[in-house]
Amino acid sequence: MGAKTGLLAYADRDIPAALRQVPVAGIAETTEFVGRLCPGWVMEAAEGETLGEGTYPADGLTYAASFPGVDIVCDRRLMIDRPSQLPEHLVAASAGRRMVLHAMHSVVDWLAFAVWEDGRLVRSLSLSPDSGVIEDIGEPFPFEAPYWAGDHPVEMDPEWEDEAPYPLPFHPLELGEEALRAFFGFILEGWPTPDDIDPDEFRLHGFRLIDPGGPDLAQRQADLEEAAQRMRSTTYRLAPDGTLMSGAVPLGGEPEL
Repeated sequence: MGAKTGLLAYADRDIPAALRQVPVAGIAETTEFVGRLCPGWVMEAAEGETLGEGTYPADGLTYAASFPGVDIVCDRRLMIDRPSQLPEHLVAASAGRRMVLHAMHSVVDWLAFAVWEDGRLVRSLSLSPDSGVIEDIGEPFPFEAPYWAGDHPVEMDPEWEDEAPYPLPFHPLELGEEALRAFFGFILEGWPTPDDIDPDEFRLHGFRLIDPGGPDLAQRQADLEEAAQRMRSTTYRLAPDGTLMSGAVPLGGEPEL
Protein backbone atom coordinates (compact mmCIF):
# COMPACT_ATOMS: atom_id res chain seq x y z
CA MET A 1 0.00 0.00 0.00
CA GLY A 2 1.39 3.37 -0.92
CA ALA A 3 -1.36 5.97 -0.68
CA LYS A 4 -0.80 9.36 0.93
CA THR A 5 -3.36 12.06 1.63
CA GLY A 6 -3.57 15.57 3.01
CA LEU A 7 -7.22 16.18 2.23
CA LEU A 8 -9.73 18.62 3.72
CA ALA A 9 -13.34 19.14 2.63
CA TYR A 10 -16.12 21.54 3.59
CA ALA A 11 -19.57 20.25 2.70
CA ASP A 12 -23.17 21.43 2.78
CA ARG A 13 -24.40 17.89 2.10
CA ASP A 14 -23.23 14.37 1.32
CA ILE A 15 -19.83 14.69 -0.34
CA PRO A 16 -20.09 11.72 -2.76
CA ALA A 17 -23.53 12.89 -3.90
CA ALA A 18 -22.24 16.41 -4.50
CA LEU A 19 -19.29 15.15 -6.51
CA ARG A 20 -21.44 12.91 -8.66
CA GLN A 21 -23.71 15.80 -9.59
CA VAL A 22 -21.11 18.31 -10.84
CA PRO A 23 -17.67 16.88 -11.73
CA VAL A 24 -16.22 20.21 -12.92
CA ALA A 25 -15.04 22.90 -10.48
CA GLY A 26 -15.02 26.55 -11.52
CA ILE A 27 -11.67 28.33 -11.32
CA ALA A 28 -13.19 31.61 -10.05
CA GLU A 29 -15.07 29.86 -7.25
CA THR A 30 -12.04 27.77 -6.33
CA THR A 31 -9.69 30.75 -6.26
CA GLU A 32 -12.09 32.64 -4.00
CA PHE A 33 -12.35 29.60 -1.68
CA VAL A 34 -8.58 29.24 -1.36
CA GLY A 35 -8.23 32.97 -0.77
CA ARG A 36 -10.68 32.76 2.13
CA LEU A 37 -8.65 29.97 3.73
CA CYS A 38 -5.37 31.84 3.35
CA PRO A 39 -6.08 35.58 3.61
CA GLY A 40 -3.03 37.70 2.92
CA TRP A 41 -1.03 34.87 1.40
CA VAL A 42 0.66 35.22 -1.99
CA MET A 43 -1.26 33.04 -4.44
CA GLU A 44 0.03 31.93 -7.82
CA ALA A 45 -1.71 29.69 -10.33
CA ALA A 46 -0.12 26.31 -10.96
CA GLU A 47 -0.90 23.25 -13.04
CA GLY A 48 -3.81 21.26 -11.67
CA GLU A 49 -4.19 17.55 -11.04
CA THR A 50 -6.88 14.90 -10.77
CA LEU A 51 -8.35 14.09 -7.39
CA GLY A 52 -6.93 10.59 -7.64
CA GLU A 53 -3.39 11.88 -8.09
CA GLY A 54 -3.65 15.13 -6.15
CA THR A 55 -4.36 14.09 -2.56
CA TYR A 56 -0.64 14.44 -1.71
CA PRO A 57 0.70 17.47 -3.58
CA ALA A 58 4.38 18.22 -3.93
CA ASP A 59 5.83 20.52 -1.29
CA GLY A 60 4.75 24.08 -1.98
CA LEU A 61 1.74 23.08 -4.07
CA THR A 62 -1.94 23.16 -3.15
CA TYR A 63 -4.74 21.54 -5.12
CA ALA A 64 -8.31 22.67 -4.61
CA ALA A 65 -11.76 22.56 -6.15
CA SER A 66 -15.06 24.23 -5.36
CA PHE A 67 -18.03 22.16 -6.46
CA PRO A 68 -21.64 23.08 -5.65
CA GLY A 69 -22.13 21.88 -2.09
CA VAL A 70 -18.54 20.88 -1.37
CA ASP A 71 -15.10 22.55 -1.34
CA ILE A 72 -11.94 20.43 -1.34
CA VAL A 73 -8.33 21.36 -0.64
CA CYS A 74 -5.26 19.10 -0.71
CA ASP A 75 -2.03 20.21 0.96
CA ARG A 76 0.74 18.44 2.88
CA ARG A 77 0.50 21.07 5.59
CA LEU A 78 -2.84 19.57 6.59
CA MET A 79 -1.09 16.37 7.71
CA ILE A 80 -0.87 16.89 11.46
CA ASP A 81 -0.69 14.12 14.02
CA ARG A 82 -3.49 15.59 16.19
CA PRO A 83 -6.39 16.74 14.01
CA SER A 84 -8.01 18.43 17.01
CA GLN A 85 -5.20 20.99 16.78
CA LEU A 86 -6.05 22.06 13.23
CA PRO A 87 -5.62 25.85 13.06
CA GLU A 88 -8.66 27.68 14.34
CA HIS A 89 -9.21 29.73 11.18
CA LEU A 90 -9.65 26.53 9.15
CA VAL A 91 -12.21 25.24 11.64
CA ALA A 92 -14.00 28.61 11.73
CA ALA A 93 -14.44 28.39 7.96
CA SER A 94 -16.67 25.36 8.52
CA ALA A 95 -19.45 27.32 10.28
CA GLY A 96 -22.78 25.86 9.23
CA ARG A 97 -21.10 23.03 7.31
CA ARG A 98 -19.49 19.64 7.83
CA MET A 99 -15.69 19.56 7.66
CA VAL A 100 -13.76 16.35 7.04
CA LEU A 101 -10.00 15.89 7.31
CA HIS A 102 -8.28 12.79 5.94
CA ALA A 103 -4.52 12.36 6.21
CA MET A 104 -2.34 9.29 5.86
CA HIS A 105 1.25 8.43 4.99
CA SER A 106 2.08 4.97 3.69
CA VAL A 107 5.78 5.03 4.65
CA VAL A 108 5.00 5.10 8.38
CA ASP A 109 1.54 3.44 8.21
CA TRP A 110 0.02 6.57 9.75
CA LEU A 111 -3.63 7.53 9.50
CA ALA A 112 -5.59 10.47 10.85
CA PHE A 113 -9.12 11.58 10.12
CA ALA A 114 -11.54 13.92 11.81
CA VAL A 115 -15.02 15.34 11.37
CA TRP A 116 -16.43 18.67 12.54
CA GLU A 117 -20.11 19.59 12.45
CA ASP A 118 -20.75 23.35 12.35
CA GLY A 119 -17.32 23.97 13.87
CA ARG A 120 -17.67 21.33 16.60
CA LEU A 121 -15.28 18.37 16.60
CA VAL A 122 -17.28 15.14 16.76
CA ARG A 123 -14.62 12.56 15.91
CA SER A 124 -10.84 12.49 15.61
CA LEU A 125 -8.58 9.48 15.23
CA SER A 126 -4.83 9.40 14.67
CA LEU A 127 -2.64 6.32 14.96
CA SER A 128 0.42 4.51 13.64
CA PRO A 129 2.23 1.30 14.63
CA ASP A 130 5.22 3.19 16.02
CA SER A 131 3.30 5.80 18.01
CA GLY A 132 0.16 3.82 18.82
CA VAL A 133 -3.10 5.75 19.20
CA ILE A 134 -2.08 9.40 19.13
CA GLU A 135 -5.59 10.82 19.35
CA ASP A 136 -8.99 9.19 19.82
CA ILE A 137 -11.86 11.64 20.38
CA GLY A 138 -15.58 11.06 20.01
CA GLU A 139 -17.64 8.02 19.08
CA PRO A 140 -16.27 5.78 16.31
CA PHE A 141 -18.17 5.72 13.04
CA PRO A 142 -19.93 2.50 12.02
CA PHE A 143 -17.34 1.73 9.35
CA GLU A 144 -14.66 1.59 12.08
CA ALA A 145 -16.40 -1.11 14.13
CA PRO A 146 -15.10 -4.23 12.30
CA TYR A 147 -11.55 -2.94 12.54
CA TRP A 148 -11.64 -2.32 16.28
CA ALA A 149 -13.39 -5.68 16.74
CA GLY A 150 -10.40 -7.50 15.26
CA ASP A 151 -12.04 -8.53 11.98
CA HIS A 152 -9.14 -7.14 9.92
CA PRO A 153 -5.92 -8.25 11.65
CA VAL A 154 -2.52 -7.81 10.04
CA GLU A 155 -1.34 -11.25 9.02
CA MET A 156 2.19 -12.14 10.01
CA ASP A 157 4.70 -13.46 7.48
CA PRO A 158 5.28 -17.14 8.36
CA GLU A 159 8.88 -16.89 7.12
CA TRP A 160 9.67 -14.28 9.79
CA GLU A 161 9.71 -16.45 12.90
CA ASP A 162 11.00 -13.69 15.17
CA GLU A 163 8.63 -11.04 13.87
CA ALA A 164 6.71 -9.30 16.66
CA PRO A 165 2.91 -9.09 16.35
CA TYR A 166 1.62 -5.97 14.64
CA PRO A 167 1.05 -3.44 17.45
CA LEU A 168 -2.44 -2.43 16.25
CA PRO A 169 -5.54 -4.60 15.71
CA PHE A 170 -5.64 -3.54 12.05
CA HIS A 171 -3.51 -1.84 9.43
CA PRO A 172 -4.09 1.96 9.52
CA LEU A 173 -3.96 2.26 5.74
CA GLU A 174 -6.72 -0.31 5.33
CA LEU A 175 -8.96 1.68 7.66
CA GLY A 176 -7.81 4.81 5.85
CA GLU A 177 -9.16 3.52 2.55
CA GLU A 178 -12.46 2.62 4.19
CA ALA A 179 -12.62 6.12 5.67
CA LEU A 180 -12.02 7.62 2.22
CA ARG A 181 -14.90 5.59 0.84
CA ALA A 182 -17.22 6.51 3.72
CA PHE A 183 -16.47 10.24 3.64
CA PHE A 184 -15.63 10.93 0.00
CA GLY A 185 -17.01 8.02 -1.99
CA PHE A 186 -13.75 6.76 -3.47
CA ILE A 187 -10.60 4.81 -2.61
CA LEU A 188 -7.03 5.21 -3.80
CA GLU A 189 -5.85 1.60 -3.50
CA GLY A 190 -7.66 -1.72 -3.48
CA TRP A 191 -10.66 -2.93 -5.44
CA PRO A 192 -13.36 -0.31 -6.02
CA THR A 193 -17.01 -1.25 -5.72
CA PRO A 194 -19.58 -0.43 -8.42
CA ASP A 195 -20.82 2.45 -6.27
CA ASP A 196 -17.39 4.04 -5.82
CA ILE A 197 -16.54 7.31 -7.52
CA ASP A 198 -13.61 7.37 -9.93
CA PRO A 199 -11.40 10.13 -8.43
CA ASP A 200 -9.54 10.55 -11.70
CA GLU A 201 -12.69 12.02 -13.25
CA PHE A 202 -12.42 15.11 -11.06
CA ARG A 203 -9.96 17.88 -11.82
CA LEU A 204 -8.41 20.01 -9.07
CA HIS A 205 -6.97 23.47 -9.72
CA GLY A 206 -3.37 24.09 -8.71
CA PHE A 207 -1.94 26.92 -6.62
CA ARG A 208 1.36 27.95 -5.08
CA LEU A 209 0.70 29.56 -1.72
CA ILE A 210 3.29 31.55 0.18
CA ASP A 211 2.75 32.72 3.74
CA PRO A 212 4.37 36.18 4.01
CA GLY A 213 5.11 35.51 7.67
CA GLY A 214 6.37 31.96 7.25
CA PRO A 215 9.59 30.32 5.99
CA ASP A 216 10.07 30.36 2.27
CA LEU A 217 10.33 27.16 0.28
CA ALA A 218 14.14 27.30 0.06
CA GLN A 219 14.44 27.50 3.84
CA ARG A 220 12.01 24.64 4.32
CA GLN A 221 14.03 22.53 1.88
CA ALA A 222 17.24 23.37 3.73
CA ASP A 223 15.62 22.37 7.02
CA LEU A 224 14.51 19.08 5.49
CA GLU A 225 18.00 18.29 4.20
CA GLU A 226 19.49 19.06 7.61
CA ALA A 227 16.97 16.79 9.28
CA ALA A 228 17.79 13.98 6.85
CA GLN A 229 21.46 14.18 7.81
CA ARG A 230 20.50 13.73 11.46
CA MET A 231 18.58 10.53 10.87
CA ARG A 232 20.22 7.70 12.77
CA SER A 233 17.70 4.86 12.68
CA THR A 234 15.07 3.30 10.44
CA THR A 235 12.23 4.37 12.71
CA TYR A 236 10.43 7.34 11.25
CA ARG A 237 7.90 9.89 12.35
CA LEU A 238 5.67 12.23 10.37
CA ALA A 239 6.46 15.95 10.53
CA PRO A 240 3.66 18.58 10.39
CA ASP A 241 4.34 19.32 6.70
CA GLY A 242 3.98 15.68 5.68
CA THR A 243 7.70 14.94 5.37
CA LEU A 244 9.46 12.22 7.35
CA MET A 245 11.61 12.77 10.39
CA SER A 246 13.60 10.32 12.48
CA GLY A 247 12.13 8.64 15.52
CA ALA A 248 14.11 10.99 17.76
CA VAL A 249 12.11 13.96 16.48
CA PRO A 250 8.72 14.27 18.20
CA LEU A 251 5.48 14.49 16.35
CA GLY A 252 3.50 17.68 16.68
CA GLY A 253 3.30 21.29 15.61
CA GLU A 254 0.76 23.24 13.63
CA PRO A 255 0.56 23.49 9.86
CA GLU A 256 1.02 26.85 8.20
CA LEU A 257 -1.99 26.61 5.90
